Amino acid sequence: MTDLEQQVFTQVRAIIANEEQVIGRRGILIPLKKAILAEGDIRNVIDIISSDPALAAHMLMRSNSAQAAVVENHKTRSLKEALIRLGQVNIYRYAFTFYLKERLDELPQPYKKLVQGYWKLTEDIATDAVDSLADMEGVEVDADEVQTLALFSVFGQIIALTAFAYLNANAEQSFPLSVIKSLIDNQQQTLTIEAFEALDLDQDLRQEFMIAHNLRQTRNSNSPGLILRRVLSMRGLLMNPL
Repeated sequence: MTDLEQQVFTQVRAIIANEEQVIGRRGILIPLKKAILAEGDIRNVIDIISSDPALAAHMLMRSNSAQAAVVENHKTRSLKEALIRLGQVNIYRYAFTFYLKERLDELPQPYKKLVQGYWKLTEDIATDAVDSLADMEGVEVDADEVQTLALFSVFGQIIALTAFAYLNANAEQSFPLSVIKSLIDNQQQTLTIEAFEALDLDQDLRQEFMIAHNLRQTRNSNSPGLILRRVLSMRGLLMNPL
């Protein structure tokens, strides 16, 4: 690692550690996480999500897109039905990725274009992973768990590029894009793990992410990570290639 890369690496990691800078709309996510951790009445969760109509619509869309791959002629029509079926972990993951995408759309160019490319890749991976469930017999994996996991497939790259955009926005002299490209290529695992920790995402998500990227093994044939691993392998995106 060059001196310049080390300098940028250190500063990018510091920005990643500041969750309020990396992810927007904490006004919804903070009370949502508290309600979920409290394991109280689902109506509290429904009320919080309903306070943002865009998020509520997104929850229905995500829920139906996952279900469509495994259940014929089924469409969830109410937010309450969708949230009860999704479960607390998937609710928070969907909300997190919704607000993350919203934050990414606010980035200046050229970072917005670059990170949108990563997001498009993420959506394609999620579609492939969920669709693959329809062709598998004897596998009991929740489609929403597969989809929420897949939405974090290139999480480290997205967060690192976002942090780099904030770094350059406040720097007296901009750092070249080639520096962050080199760091993403060579420090992807470190950046990803630190992003998961800084943003306090659930342990199951972290574990299945490691399985998906062939960084951890499992004997659980119903692991969502194993489903995603096949898709990532075919796309040549595994951190630890098979």
